[in-house]
Amino acid sequence: MYDCLIIGCGITGAALAYELSRYELSVAVLEKENDVADGTTKANSAIIHAGYDPKPGTLMARLNVEGAALAKEICQKLDVPFQQIGSLVLAFDEADQKTIEKLYRQGKENGVPGLELLDREAVRSLEPNLSEEVVAALYAPSAGIVSPWEYALAMIETAVKNGVKLYRENRVESIERLSGGWRVTTNAGSYDTRTIFNAAGVHAADIHNLALPEGFQILPDRGQYYLLDKSEGTRVGHVIFQCPTKVGKGVLVSPTVHGNLIVGPNAEEIEDGEDTATTGSGLEFVKKMAMRSVPSVQFRDSIRNFAGVRAVSDQEDFIIGRASEGFYDLAGIKSPGLTAAPATAKYIAQLAGQNELTLKEKKEFTDSRRRVRFNELSTEEKNALIREDPRYGRVICRCETVTEGEIVASLHTPVPPCSVDGVKRRVNAGMGRCQGGFCGPRVLEIIAREMGISPKEVLQDKAGSYILMDETKTGGKNHG
Repeated sequence: MYDCLIIGCGITGAALAYELSRYELSVAVLEKENDVADGTTKANSAIIHAGYDPKPGTLMARLNVEGAALAKEICQKLDVPFQQIGSLVLAFDEADQKTIEKLYRQGKENGVPGLELLDREAVRSLEPNLSEEVVAALYAPSAGIVSPWEYALAMIETAVKNGVKLYRENRVESIERLSGGWRVTTNAGSYDTRTIFNAAGVHAADIHNLALPEGFQILPDRGQYYLLDKSEGTRVGHVIFQCPTKVGKGVLVSPTVHGNLIVGPNAEEIEDGEDTATTGSGLEFVKKMAMRSVPSVQFRDSIRNFAGVRAVSDQEDFIIGRASEGFYDLAGIKSPGLTAAPATAKYIAQLAGQNELTLKEKKEFTDSRRRVRFNELSTEEKNALIREDPRYGRVICRCETVTEGEIVASLHTPVPPCSVDGVKRRVNAGMGRCQGGFCGPRVLEIIAREMGISPKEVLQDKAGSYILMDETKTGGKNHG
């Protein structure tokens, strides 16, 4: 019997695994997909929010501000791309000015550091490409940008190194109460545990309802994005927001830690929490709203469109707490859930420590992680690495300058990828202008070789997404 069983390995589940791995506890994580961070965590705005938006006194407000402070520390320790670039909330008229003044007061009450209200001249001096219609802005220097999937991956990798068991492709089918705990049955087996932590994202209500009477509903909505080429990456230097509305923080324009420009999202209610389709009307709305903030954005340089799903609930605040003896919900984690994740993990761990768990810190705990980013090394460092391992001298992804050595290393980490997109999320191969058009086949070959499987068994992403069907040529002769 495990002490703790976490259901879901997005950013919230990964952060909780990382936090619990500090203690002398047996911890397991169940993830329904074949990789971690494969839902909302891989498809969002990638923003570390400052914390002026949540209503004062809520868990959302408290955990946002705490999480923003923790993110910088954790990303440094675990070698995750993070930049504290600050954010601006734009005001276009008198009504917007009143909104940013309210956000300023809320931010001060929430404990957000360094907030300033800027006039037109000050805003334009920071961001000369903004619309001439901007009359003022709220400046939050503590906001930042991060690689969200690598943030989650770094925490779950570190947790696994510290003894946490990760079980992928385990979709929960039933939950029953035992004497002194619970039994969770998946498509792959059964797991007994003293405590359950429900971090299942858009499926959190379904998991809750398997164990307990209905307590909340998840009402997912979808947000669509443009990812623009690095030629647009310096269009703005801060995260640019419009004034928030009841459906979200609005369409933003922001640099990414990889040097691109991200634009979005819209907000549209959907019935299927797995529906990540993009639509012409949704993307046109995003484009129109973004150009109100930054009219000069060149959307012809878009290299990818994508959509993510938010786990919006029927309650205003995060749903984080003890639902029953040995059962904890971490649900309704919409924005700023990415920012709040490490603070959420600490909060729920301490709450469980007051009830079922004994939180005794380990004498030895690994709290560091490093990975080679070849294109960031000096010439001397590159040459030394190539002498040690010639595979680092073979560039596979030309757009992002990712080498064979980096791809091979990713396949032998504590949480290795099992697909081409899994490699992409770990080392950026395929993230560039051609989106894997050139390097994809080479990545496939490396996966097959290193995993000892047939190329026909290599996946593009999720289970069943096979790339190759059969050979069409053998020995130079056409048999197809």
